[in-house]
Amino acid sequence: MASVKLVNLYKKFDRVVAVDGVTLEIPDGDFVVLLGPSGCGKTTTLRCIAGLETPDEGEIWIGDSIVNDLPPKDRDVAMVFQNYALYPHMKVYDNLAFPLKMRKVEKGEIDRRVKEVADLLGISHLLDRKPRQLSGGEQQRVALGRAIIRRPRVFLMDEPLSNLDAKLRLFMRAELKRLQRELKTTTVYVTHDQAEAMAMADKIAVMNKGKVQQYDDPNTIYSRPANAFVATFIGSPPMNMIKAAIKQVGGNVVLDAGSFSYTLSPEYSEAVLKGAQSSEAFLGVRPEDIRITLEKAGSSVFQSEVYVVEHQGANLVVDLKIDSEIIKAITSPLPLQIGQKVWVGFEESKIHIYDGKTERLLV
Repeated sequence: MASVKLVNLYKKFDRVVAVDGVTLEIPDGDFVVLLGPSGCGKTTTLRCIAGLETPDEGEIWIGDSIVNDLPPKDRDVAMVFQNYALYPHMKVYDNLAFPLKMRKVEKGEIDRRVKEVADLLGISHLLDRKPRQLSGGEQQRVALGRAIIRRPRVFLMDEPLSNLDAKLRLFMRAELKRLQRELKTTTVYVTHDQAEAMAMADKIAVMNKGKVQQYDDPNTIYSRPANAFVATFIGSPPMNMIKAAIKQVGGNVVLDAGSFSYTLSPEYSEAVLKGAQSSEAFLGVRPEDIRITLEKAGSSVFQSEVYVVEHQGANLVVDLKIDSEIIKAITSPLPLQIGQKVWVGFEESKIHIYDGKTERLLV
């Protein structure tokens, strides 16, 4: 087992900067997810750790050693790809045994470890089959088994669940997390699926345009996003961001959104005035923190029009129209009709305020 450390990692393809000064410390035994949209640099970062790409600058540490100059086979890492990369002409047994045969492990030890890994993954009954005879979930287990059998210091996984259907993906992510906990192997996992990241990770590195936007545990990433990108990328539906002007009225800050204004407490006002680098801000509020009432209530901030209502089992997702903008709210069932006027409220403790220029969190 080993920790992984990236120091100011930089990788460029022609004129495109894929990885831009990435610095991360991944403790021994942790499950860390690199999360972000397509083209954000997460897979290139993973491939640099594996040795499949050579960084232009920076250091890659595995354990106590810099591995920049080591070929992939000498880094003692195992990678699970999106397409599983199984040998189609080999049976499952031989696919599992192949990494050990390449290392000239004694035949009896190979047989023992293949059966041990097959039992761990619940694929003992598949050892005589070929990949084409397996389902997607079974192929994924074999690919995992081939990585596990080597007993590497680090697992690297590049969207290994993306080819599975939704139901199987939910099951397999739980199995993957359980397996990683049992093996206690440091794991770096790439995905664009934020629900997958939130469910599996000890820590998440949210990436965009080659940079790490925030690196923290899932709860902090969700409850205190460091900037507007993280706030709107994490969450389904994502956080609502309402543009507002920062104004001082009677010693307090008022966020003027045009169709409504919101007066901040002295504590929040001080934080905004101290950190703001422009006269504008974004008021962020998650859909589940918006309260919809049919009559004006104590927490009501403004009146809005119901634009769309989506039924999702126990809850409703409601699109609310404010002038030309649409915000989303999650609420328990209410007798709502399209075009109906409702009151919208939220508590100060539930809002996030981001600087209009830097988009960094103010409070």
